[in-house]
Amino acid sequence: MNRNQYDNDISTWSPQGRIYQVEYALEAVKQGSAAVGLRSKTHAILLALKRSSGELASYQNKLIRIDDHLGIAIAGLTSDARVLSNFMRTEAMKSKIMYNRPLPVYRIVSAIGDKSQVNTQNYGRRPYGVGLLVIGVDETGPHLYETSPSGNFLEYYAISIGGRSQSAKTYLEHNYESFADADVDELIVHGLRALHATLQQDKELNTLNCSIGIVGQGQKFEMIQDVDLQRYLDMLGPQGTGDQAAASQGEAPMDTE
Repeated sequence: MNRNQYDNDISTWSPQGRIYQVEYALEAVKQGSAAVGLRSKTHAILLALKRSSGELASYQNKLIRIDDHLGIAIAGLTSDARVLSNFMRTEAMKSKIMYNRPLPVYRIVSAIGDKSQVNTQNYGRRPYGVGLLVIGVDETGPHLYETSPSGNFLEYYAISIGGRSQSAKTYLEHNYESFADADVDELIVHGLRALHATLQQDKELNTLNCSIGIVGQGQKFEMIQDVDLQRYLDMLGPQGTGDQAAASQGEAPMDTE
């Protein structure tokens, strides 16, 4: 028997203990453009690579504000991300109306995990084909989470998802120890270097193809893009540092276009 006999619906296990529909959804996340998240003791940031479907099309926004203390970056199907972001906004609004307080970051991430897991268990549904990086601040400090179509979620010091994300992870793994005490500008520069490592060799970051989201203690979620981004690109200096770090570990670039 081949795998095609076990991937027709979400409720069928293969003899090897695998659910192929979930694995296909995870592959959809890998096909999306890269997103990077980092956090320090006071701030958490997101960086996302934006794609354009053609010369006449605008760049797709990959960062979404959920609340003053909460934001997400997406990799995968944008339409699925829109559904999940609307759910998160509704939950954040309920928390303010019912409890008069911002929604705790862990609680909304846990709710997204539960919502995603239901679609992996019931016949006739499909998993969400999108991965999220969630940053937020609550009374316990800044947080960075990753959620996946399988329903799993984990908290990180730094993480990357999407196409060619392994190159960014290599850079982050070699530098994460300095993130905790870094100021916002240093954190953004590290993020830009990691994001640049996901680009093809003939591409560079510019004000059109990337965006930044920042939230921190005493700072509401803010998105930096277009001309406001140029200051941080100038701080980055000669682009390619992230690629060199990845190359030193033998990481081969993967074409995702």
